[in-house]
Amino acid sequence: MALQIDTRTATEFGAVRTFGQANFQFTTLGNNTFSPNSLATNLGNNQNLLDTPGDGFVGIEYLFIQFAGFTFGKSASAYATPWQGFPSNITSFLMGGQNTDTGVPNIQYTADFGSGLSFTAGLEDPTVWDRTFLYNLSTGLNAVGTTGNAYAGVHAPDINVRFRVDQAWGLFQISAAAHQVDGAYNILNASNATPNNLSEISGHPDTKWGGSVMAGLWIKNIPTGVGDDLKMDASYAKGDTKNVISTAGASPTFAIFGGSGRAYQSLGFGATTDGVWLPLLNGGTGDIKLTESFGFRGAYTHNWNAYWSSALFGAASFVRYNGNAADVTTAMGQYCATYIASNRLTAANTSADFRCNPNFDVYQIGVNARWTPVKNLAFTAEVQWVGLKQNFAGTATLTPTAPKPNAVYEFKNQDTVLLQLRVQRNF
Repeated sequence: MALQIDTRTATEFGAVRTFGQANFQFTTLGNNTFSPNSLATNLGNNQNLLDTPGDGFVGIEYLFIQFAGFTFGKSASAYATPWQGFPSNITSFLMGGQNTDTGVPNIQYTADFGSGLSFTAGLEDPTVWDRTFLYNLSTGLNAVGTTGNAYAGVHAPDINVRFRVDQAWGLFQISAAAHQVDGAYNILNASNATPNNLSEISGHPDTKWGGSVMAGLWIKNIPTGVGDDLKMDASYAKGDTKNVISTAGASPTFAIFGGSGRAYQSLGFGATTDGVWLPLLNGGTGDIKLTESFGFRGAYTHNWNAYWSSALFGAASFVRYNGNAADVTTAMGQYCATYIASNRLTAANTSADFRCNPNFDVYQIGVNARWTPVKNLAFTAEVQWVGLKQNFAGTATLTPTAPKPNAVYEFKNQDTVLLQLRVQRNF
């Protein structure tokens, strides 16, 4: 249940607005093979873990004050499009662009020039919404190419600007962001990247700044039908991957297992990062190598009549580690050297066609149908296909986490299909 409070008061400075939205949610234990009474899964019925009958939680999505062009609090980013990650889908992980649909702590100012022209600038807390992962490769990489997050503390806010044209025909905007990428220590504990007694004296890599740009277009009332529209946005980022690989929650990494004709199973994975570094004492260059990413998403909505509508939507996301696997001065070279060493891959336990390449793409396409029998009541069914294109090749003997066995796995592209149903009432 989403409860909204919206107040507006007329003043000599214009309207003063306060807005808040709280979500009241029930919960179930996510993996139903676990016992909710198990010490290992919820620390002996710790009520804070919310997995006992009747429990749930309250989440604050938006909470802000607007005054004289300023917005203070938890609101959509100044960088965002009005549709966020939902051009016409109901699933909360259509990637390929930015999403802050549950609000981010920020301060922003909007200058309204009239006739639908505006400029917005903002400063926001990057801790949750604007960071993916930063890998210190000296901590090793597991079988699916990930390790602990080695970001340092937040030392600077993200800086966002947006220029928007909002007219009767639709909307066009261009956004830009600057994001600080600062690493923790050069010596960290393996796998989880936590500090130890040698961390402080080992130093840390120099901080780098990344950023991203996004263009968004919304065309309303296109000729195919009354109320039909088309929404799309395109993004590019360097060291700011969350503005491309973004969902309603965290920025995901990917690991999907499937069938194989030449190994125990097949495996496709993609590590989502803002950057990686390999310290000098581990044979690397010691500097942060920023990851590049780019994406596109869009949706076309058609209204068949007053009660039925449908949408076709899709997205494509691309993550790139620059360089090549043989060059240890590059991001790809350092990543591959670490992956091979961490998983003890040799000619004896890999195939002749084995190739390391951490670049990956994610493709999504979906369709939904929506029935609105009465005003503000909607029934929606949505089907989506998600494809992971990874660039490793061949086979290797790997030890993934349980319950997967130590076995030979084939590196292979993967995909999945999902169905989501929703009944929604607004009032």
